[in-house]
Amino acid sequence: MAVRAELLRNIRTVEPYVPGEQPQEKVVKLNTNENPYPPAPGVEKALRDLDPADFRLYPDPASGELIKALAEEYKVGEDQVFAGVGSDDVLALCFLTFFNSDKPILFPDITYSFYKVWAQLYRIPYECPKLDENFRLVREDYYKENGGVIFPNPNAPTAIYEELDFVEDILRHNRDSIVIVDEAYIDFAGRSAVELIGKYDNLIVTQTFSKSRSMAGMRIGYAISNPELIKCLNDVKYSFNSYTMSRAALVCGAACVRDREYFKAGVRKIVETREWAKGELTKLGFVFTDSKANFLFARHPQYDANMIFETLKGEGIYVRHWNDGRIGQYLRITVGTREEMDRLFDCLKEKLGLEKSKQENKE
Repeated sequence: MAVRAELLRNIRTVEPYVPGEQPQEKVVKLNTNENPYPPAPGVEKALRDLDPADFRLYPDPASGELIKALAEEYKVGEDQVFAGVGSDDVLALCFLTFFNSDKPILFPDITYSFYKVWAQLYRIPYECPKLDENFRLVREDYYKENGGVIFPNPNAPTAIYEELDFVEDILRHNRDSIVIVDEAYIDFAGRSAVELIGKYDNLIVTQTFSKSRSMAGMRIGYAISNPELIKCLNDVKYSFNSYTMSRAALVCGAACVRDREYFKAGVRKIVETREWAKGELTKLGFVFTDSKANFLFARHPQYDANMIFETLKGEGIYVRHWNDGRIGQYLRITVGTREEMDRLFDCLKEKLGLEKSKQENKE
């Protein structure tokens, strides 16, 4: 039965975010920027030590154990940390809490597509300044009056990282607006804006366990700011859902944070593979941005991106493709293990003949 127009008139509708494919069969999965390595060993121990009988009880609504570990890691007060169910949950609550002006919020035209979804869902006006021809943010576009600013650093899907002085310049020009720096990929890049928290009362930095900490399936995200803004965020959370974090997520998250050496080694391995992969892409004739994330953003001047995407998919290798405007000829390729990346490059050579094609062009 069709729903009557009278009912639909007052139902909120949005164009939803489209996540990357999650195939159930065994494939080379390079499409959703997950970490190819397992979480820290302490995570497995934390899971084994959990008492299933405790699952009858609600988890700590304050996420105390996890927040204590994060506060110690970043050398901030526990009242400066907020935890949520992945950075998506944290960011959605940030939109709801801090973006309540009649003025439009600002975020780039090519960026994490969830920003537009949340703005539409919460009926927040927004504008999207265009990235320049090299896919970089134009800082002057964020100098104008606004209801808030948000951007990822490194940006997604372009993988470009802006240095801390660039971030600080935007903060200086927006002293009367909340500025959110979404640092999902910062551990693969450079200095974090967390360094600026004590200097700017309008700054919120969000991060995630889904990338560098190998825990996308556990859904843990967090924000770091000054105590007053964190209190505002908690007030909205407690008005929305007090028990956001599961018992398993809290204990596993804390165990993960405390194993600093394992974390650093894992990041180093991914960065080394990323830099090697850039060289392999160059040999095959691809052009790409200077990635500082755990993925590459690349195109081939002679081959259609959708054709490459479908060819790889047919061979059980999943990458991400948006057939959309300026990025329609780009593929986003997660940095996997060295073995997974070898399989990707072997497929490109064998199925598309890229190595041969490049040699012929030289001749």
